[in-house]
Amino acid sequence: MHDALDSFVESLKQEQENDQLLEHSPKKLTIAEKDQDYKGWEKLETVLKKVVEIICMDPEVRVETDTEEMMISVYGKDLGMAIGKNGKNIEALEHIINLIAARQKLADTNIAIDIKDYRKKKAEKVKKTALKMAEKAAKEGIKIKLKPMSAFERKVVHNALAGFKNIKTISKNREPYRRIVIYPVQENQ
Repeated sequence: MHDALDSFVESLKQEQENDQLLEHSPKKLTIAEKDQDYKGWEKLETVLKKVVEIICMDPEVRVETDTEEMMISVYGKDLGMAIGKNGKNIEALEHIINLIAARQKLADTNIAIDIKDYRKKKAEKVKKTALKMAEKAAKEGIKIKLKPMSAFERKVVHNALAGFKNIKTISKNREPYRRIVIYPVQENQ
């Protein structure tokens, strides 16, 4: 398994040096044939499961896939190392899985990874905070800057507040300081 990962990382380095990375390619990938699709998801599940088993030294890792939501969820006993500080390791694993999916032409959209429902719980917390801050911005007529967030968290905020007519949301700054600012919208605008 380590040899395969080392080989994959080396091929990425070579492609990056030659500016041939698939994510830089202008062509759009298509979803593989239906019978190949399930085999592809099985491959992605297997890779993710083995990587998490190695990282966490937990032989009882369980993987669940939701192809409708384009989500792979991982469950087990001690998966803190796979989650990482503020979910950084989940983001890294997700990046690797999406590179594999793109190279093998298994999907034309990003696949989300969640470990022990970390992201689900985080999304609920972020959404709750966003709703409170939107209410405050509208009520007091002030703009509110939220703390810097990951792309996943910003998407949760934008989606949660998209239906509000009395506020608007804008992402500002560059990574890793990218944040959302909530602005009140005046009635006469």
